[in-house]
Amino acid sequence: QVQLVESGGGLVQPGGSLRLSCTQSGDWFSIYNMGWYRQAPGKQRDVVATITYGGSTNYADSVKGRFTISRDNANNTLFLQMNSLKPEDTAVYYCNARHFAVSTRDYWGQGTQVTVSS
Repeated sequence: QVQLVESGGGLVQPGGSLRLSCTQSGDWFSIYNMGWYRQAPGKQRDVVATITYGGSTNYADSVKGRFTISRDNANNTLFLQMNSLKPEDTAVYYCNARHFAVSTRDYWGQGTQVTVSS
């Protein structure tokens, strides 16, 4: 089965930048649709950005123009470049992998904390 490990979170001032990464093991990375989700305390987990195995991307309205999702299939790695960070971006960010043809093959990482504060 698939294992996902996120890294790159931390504390940053408003207007700053962070890059998150997620490395997959256990299956062929190239056949999975990937996504970043976030969850703030007391709130539901919401989608931030997704990228299909073919490279098509989608973004939540709240991050469009500031965040960029990308993937490196050769290294089994997903990225989220976050620029112009705001306090409202503070959350635990989770990596998700879904098999392109078998939706029950759906996996989550353990999460990485992003805190935006002055």
